[in-house]
Amino acid sequence: MKKPGKPANAKARKRARDRAHRPGTAPTPTPIFISSRVLALVVGVIVAVFALMIYAAPIIPIVAFGGMALAIVLSFPVRALSRVMPRGLAILITFLALIGLVALALVFLVPSLLRQLGNFILIVPTIANDVNRFLLDMIQPLRERDVLLIPSERFMEGLVRDLFERAQQVIQGILGGLVGFISGAFNFGITLFGILFVAVYLLVDVRKVKAAYLKAAPVHYRRDARELWDAFGFSLSRYLGGLLFVVVVQGVLATLALQILGVPYAILLGVWVSITAIIPYLGPFLGAIPAIIVALTFGSSTFESNTTTAVLTVIAYILIQQFEGNFLTPRVQGQALHVHPIFVLLAVVGGGQLAGLAGIIFAVPTLAILRVFFDFFRARLRTPPAPSLQDPDL
Repeated sequence: MKKPGKPANAKARKRARDRAHRPGTAPTPTPIFISSRVLALVVGVIVAVFALMIYAAPIIPIVAFGGMALAIVLSFPVRALSRVMPRGLAILITFLALIGLVALALVFLVPSLLRQLGNFILIVPTIANDVNRFLLDMIQPLRERDVLLIPSERFMEGLVRDLFERAQQVIQGILGGLVGFISGAFNFGITLFGILFVAVYLLVDVRKVKAAYLKAAPVHYRRDARELWDAFGFSLSRYLGGLLFVVVVQGVLATLALQILGVPYAILLGVWVSITAIIPYLGPFLGAIPAIIVALTFGSSTFESNTTTAVLTVIAYILIQQFEGNFLTPRVQGQALHVHPIFVLLAVVGGGQLAGLAGIIFAVPTLAILRVFFDFFRARLRTPPAPSLQDPDL
């Protein structure tokens, strides 16, 4: 006759205790059972605390997203150098090269840029007067035909005053930003260190980060999660890295062209071209307007006629834009964005309406992220098939 044994659950508990006390093995965690409502409440509290931390310390998302963007941009040279050397050495060389470029810019470029900026601020009234005279000459035919409902002098006075006030506000904002930057140099240093630290960590431990990301995904969705990771890596790295390269090349070409034409403030105007080149479609026009005005106002040391200098400046900017749009961007960025130009323009306009300059700058990267999500879910989301009319259960 078979002896009655211990219940199965008792045997399982005994095996668990033996395994927990076995030398060299990690103890099995004791589960804590909670209801779904309590779990939802805990998750909600965590999200609320996290949102409060971001609201109270906005430097956190700046460091996080800045480090991610820097890591994505530097992933190209790191990946290229990793083919001929260990990855750790490739990361070290890439960051040393970045620090060297920044040091060269601080030593040679920034002093000239600040000097030209200060001189340019002093000549803003002269530019405003010349623009006023130029516009008066343009509307002279309208005044002769009595098309204008108000006197042209009053019309131009109000227009130039409005333009001058807006330019003064922009300049004051720039100077205020510089003063704030100088006064907050310590906070800027901490932010920069945090961005570099996050970027280095992501580049060094990218495999661990990817493994943790894939482990967090359900088992039967891990292949799709890997494809989403690869799509984000390709799209963002190709776009951000290519954008940085393109805007630098455009600024350098504009500076060289203005130097050859003898237009003053070439470095300042070239940096302005690099800044406005971030904005799709509208950037080239915004970058060219100050250079054309300066060429019309002050001419150059190469040509006697200001009009000739301005026309050649327009031609130079058109050639730079054609080179960027037809050769540089397709070769560097390729189909990284893969979004119709209409949607890009609408995203830029909508971003500017929602968040000003920051919205304009981040509109296209956000659109690239949404495009990746759209392609990912479009290929996977399915609806259940409609029931057949011959189904006997109907």
